[in-house]
Amino acid sequence: MKYYKTLLALPLLLWLASCTQNKAATQKATDVVIPVKVLLLAPQKGPGTIQASGQFTTEDEVYLSFKTGGVIERIYVNEGDAIHTGQLLAVLKLTEIDAQVQQANLAYEKAARDHERTANLYKDSVATLEQLQNSKTMADVAKQQLDAAKFNRNYSEIRATRDGYLLRKMANEGQLVGSGTPVFQANGANSSSWLLRVNVSDKQWAAININDKATASTDVGNGKMYEGVIIHKSQGVDPASGMLTVDVQLNGKKPEDIAYGMFGKATINCEQGKTSNATTTWSVPYQALLDADGSMGYLFVVNDNNTVSKVKVTIQGMDKDYVIISDGLQQAKAIVTSGNAYLTDNSIIRIIQ
Repeated sequence: MKYYKTLLALPLLLWLASCTQNKAATQKATDVVIPVKVLLLAPQKGPGTIQASGQFTTEDEVYLSFKTGGVIERIYVNEGDAIHTGQLLAVLKLTEIDAQVQQANLAYEKAARDHERTANLYKDSVATLEQLQNSKTMADVAKQQLDAAKFNRNYSEIRATRDGYLLRKMANEGQLVGSGTPVFQANGANSSSWLLRVNVSDKQWAAININDKATASTDVGNGKMYEGVIIHKSQGVDPASGMLTVDVQLNGKKPEDIAYGMFGKATINCEQGKTSNATTTWSVPYQALLDADGSMGYLFVVNDNNTVSKVKVTIQGMDKDYVIISDGLQQAKAIVTSGNAYLTDNSIIRIIQ
């Protein structure tokens, strides 16, 4: 009987031994000391700099269209062409529109004859004053209808409103377009200032002020920077991007290596003390940031020089060498900059120089 009891107790003893070994291994793993490098945080008072991106454009963009609807007969320009004030760009088939002008003209001629006849009869006391006045009114109405038909006839063609460039052609010959449908997009590239229109978050928008200094650059400019200034802040969210927009006006003439619609980057220097929305930001190295996704990311914060915690932070922008953090580090004094790939919450660390 004792023999059988011993056999039954053996599996239980083996299980207990296994649990003890696993617990010891786990305890040993948690006690591993990971060497890391840290950075003492230095908060920056005020909004600091904001990094944003967008597209180059001009102040005087204009969409050109026909006053009346119809079928496009001829288009005389192509995208990218230089255009001049008054230049004919496109024209509709005028068969129907000319017929309307002719009908209005015939109606006016008849009303004018009727009024002249009524005036002669009134002189001979055959027609009454009311009949004379009514014929005068009919002639005036017919004249106004003729003027409207001629006006529509004149705007059945598109002419350039200023010197500049044709940016986009949105219709082709033979296409039926409605009244007011954009056919061309043009700008006055030769005479107006160029802008970099960038998208910003609501917090960035609140920190930026009109006349704040900024610099702009492109990927094709070999690192060349263009000085500019903030001239406009949107008062509504762009439905397409879900963000607010800010316009950076470039100083001087149009740079040679910039074209309409080209992607650009801006660094906006928010002036101190001009806004009650000033916030505290932190500049941290790129290698310290983990699992970045859009405006969010994670950093390991040093608790007591012995352990770390993984905290969620808000990314405000990016500089050449640093990431600008706007939220999440209020209680932190130092972050891990090297060795963070081996860390988890509450990992034990050893700070190295």
